[in-house]
Amino acid sequence: MERNKQIANRLNEVLLNGLWIANTNYKLQIESITWQQATHKIGTLNTIASLTFHINYYLAGLINVFQGGGLDIRDQYSFDLPPIASETDWKRLKDEFLANSELFIREVENLKDSKLDEPFVDEKYGTYLRNIEGVIEHSYYHLGQISLIKKMIIEKDK
Repeated sequence: MERNKQIANRLNEVLLNGLWIANTNYKLQIESITWQQATHKIGTLNTIASLTFHINYYLAGLINVFQGGGLDIRDQYSFDLPPIASETDWKRLKDEFLANSELFIREVENLKDSKLDEPFVDEKYGTYLRNIEGVIEHSYYHLGQISLIKKMIIEKDK
C-alpha cells in the first residue's frame, strides 16, 4: 500500500471511523453529546467544543495549503471558538469538523507519494509527511482529553 493511503487510513481512524488505537474516534465522541455537554467547563480544562474547534482549525488550514492556498493559520487563533449557545451552533461545528475531516483524508489520499517528502510551504515546517503525522499525533492527544472530559461530565450528570 502506498504511504499516502496508509496515512489517510490512520487519519480516518482517529477522526472518523477507527477503534484500534484509542478504542474511539472524534466522530464517536462528539456525535454523542449535547451542546451543553460540549461547552461544559471543568476547572481550567478546555471544553470539548473548544478542542473540536482547535483540531478543525488546523485541518482547515492544511486543506487550504493542499488546495494551493497559503498557510494562513496561526497558533494564537486556534482556540478562538465562536460562542456555542444552542444545539444548532454545536451541530454547525460538528458538521464542519466532520466535513473537513473527510476532505483532509481525501486530500492526503490523493497526494502523490513523492509529495510527502517535499517541504511543506517552507523548509522550516518540515515535509508534508511530518505535518500530516503531526496532525495524527495532535489529534490523538486531544482525543484523549475529549474522552476524559466527556467521562467527567457524564459522571457529574449521573
